[in-house]
Amino acid sequence: MTKPGDPGHAAASREARTATGAVATGSLATTGHDAGGADATRRGRPWTLRRRLLVIVASLLVAVSAVVGVVSVAVFHSSSVARLDANLDSTISRANLAISGQPPGFPGDPSAAPSLVLNIPGQEAGTLAALVPADGETRAGYITEGGRVLDLPAELADVLAHVPTDGEPHSIRVGELGDYRALALEQTEWNGVRIVLALPLAEVNADSSQLALTITIVALAGLVIALGLGTIIVARALSPLERVTETAQRVSELPLDRGDVALAERVDVADDGTEVGRLGSAFNRMLGHVASALTAREESEQKVRRFVADASHELRTPLASIRGYAELTRLHGGQLPDDVVHALGRIESESVRMTELVEDLLLLARLDEGRELVHSRVDLRTIVVDAVGDAQAAGPDHEWSVDAPDGAVEVLGDDARLRQVLTNLLGNARVHTPAGTEVTAKLRVRGDRARLEVVDDGPGIDETVRATMFERFARGDASRSRRAGSTGLGLAIVRAVVEAHHGTVEVESRPGRTVFTVELPLAAAAAPAPAPTSAAAGAE
Repeated sequence: MTKPGDPGHAAASREARTATGAVATGSLATTGHDAGGADATRRGRPWTLRRRLLVIVASLLVAVSAVVGVVSVAVFHSSSVARLDANLDSTISRANLAISGQPPGFPGDPSAAPSLVLNIPGQEAGTLAALVPADGETRAGYITEGGRVLDLPAELADVLAHVPTDGEPHSIRVGELGDYRALALEQTEWNGVRIVLALPLAEVNADSSQLALTITIVALAGLVIALGLGTIIVARALSPLERVTETAQRVSELPLDRGDVALAERVDVADDGTEVGRLGSAFNRMLGHVASALTAREESEQKVRRFVADASHELRTPLASIRGYAELTRLHGGQLPDDVVHALGRIESESVRMTELVEDLLLLARLDEGRELVHSRVDLRTIVVDAVGDAQAAGPDHEWSVDAPDGAVEVLGDDARLRQVLTNLLGNARVHTPAGTEVTAKLRVRGDRARLEVVDDGPGIDETVRATMFERFARGDASRSRRAGSTGLGLAIVRAVVEAHHGTVEVESRPGRTVFTVELPLAAAAAPAPAPTSAAAGAE
């Protein structure tokens, strides 16, 4: 099995990638969709501060209303039952008076006459009465709404017979007649016969239920009103915090990483005595410090850029002179010693290397200042074909190929600089991969953009290097084998030129596959005269 970096590794692994790519892509897509859907379902609506405050207020109102309602209904029901017990005492008193005033000759079996204690003026409709003898059948009756006294069935009379004779009212349920408060007393003058009287609880229960319903309706209406007013009050109270958020959002969208930053955004603070007001004031002070730091950084960078540009410009002449004198010495007619010839050769080669470094630095400095590009319609397909041909001549031990459409792919840009971009990317692949590595330059059209990819099946780029590889003077010694010297400015120039053309450059790498991707706007979609942007630094 071939390893990454071995000759023909890409050809050996291409079939495996083709066979597994579709299945892996489908599985990942399905898994990602399911996971995303589950995530979205779990997250739901975000618990914002406003929502939390309203939920807390609503919860407190519900709790307070429930406590007040339960206590109010309980107190009302208790007081109503107490009034009913007082009426029951009055009913017992009237019954006692009626019994004690019976004339001689009254029937010897008082249990046979429950109407005796019911047919008394003042007794209420619905009153139950039972005369329970020590031995014998219990007889009971009740007063109808029309004032008539009717007998109760035996099974209902037995319910009254079981009321304790302790002098205290008791709540009982008398069949379909409903709930009653009953009181039992023993009549000693009637040979142990007990008298039981009961008053209905229907009215008390109805009043208690009505009160509970009224409290519930009022509490719900109050909750709705409180939430409506609370929403308005909380929104007004949090409006300064929202202004802080909006300002922070606008600041986060500003291009603070390059150029002269005008950080004029501030929060309008009406009252810095409140917590939110103090937050706004602190945020404004922070923005002021950030603006000062960014201004100082920009001034420092401008000084460095001017120095690099001036130094590069000034170094070109002496370097050209050194190289010229070295070449002139070689043209000397006399025989020179071997060590002198070697020294002159080294002087000439190092002067060439230093001249290339100075030219690269001068190019980056000019790109930083927004200069150096000449915009015209450029055919990327021609550039790709020419660049791959040059790379094949420079690196015959690599496998080079072109994958491009048949027609022209035109962008608006600088022909020389775009050639330099592709030359640097191909040279980067040639220098940092072993012999036999397959390098492919792919060109595609995606919508209104041209997509250029340089793909190789070399050993890949180490993750620790990938994050800084587009910075100036950054080197990839730890990630790729090095067989030739480098200034560390190749990829920096690539990104600077691409960004000056309003494009993007990215890299993806793993063992056996490294892809540099450049995207540029097509000529039809590009602006008539795009202004070059200041370039961010990067490294080969």
